[in-house]
Amino acid sequence: MDRDVLALESQLCFAIVTAARNVVSIYRPVLEPLGLTHPQYLVMLALWESAPQSLSELASALAVEPATLSPTVKRLEAQGRVERRRRGSDERVLEITLTAEGTALRERALSVPGEIMARVGMSLDDVTTLREGLAPFAGRRDAPETPPI
Repeated sequence: MDRDVLALESQLCFAIVTAARNVVSIYRPVLEPLGLTHPQYLVMLALWESAPQSLSELASALAVEPATLSPTVKRLEAQGRVERRRRGSDERVLEITLTAEGTALRERALSVPGEIMARVGMSLDDVTTLREGLAPFAGRRDAPETPPI
């Protein structure tokens, strides 16, 4: 018997959305001791790679709209991890930079990728292979070859 092409379980989008939701739920208990939500963790990862960044640059790096990112950045600022300020050379640009606390948090976050890989039962090679398979559909185009999970 042929599979129903419109069956929910046959849909690529359903598999990806449910997998993403489940992976994010695995991050929750790992990030909780750091005081970070998953979206906040992604912001911090981007800033640990390169700071300061404008809100637009940060949104582009995270493949979201600036308006979507703004509340997350504000919460990180309230926690004392980032600072928002107008760029001196162009007052229209909102620049996001790490505070000393935000920079120090990176050391504590170094264990997150290994903990996540252990919880999902994957190696760095597995993650790289999965990431390569999803690359045409996900993330930014200039991502490193072997990104942390």
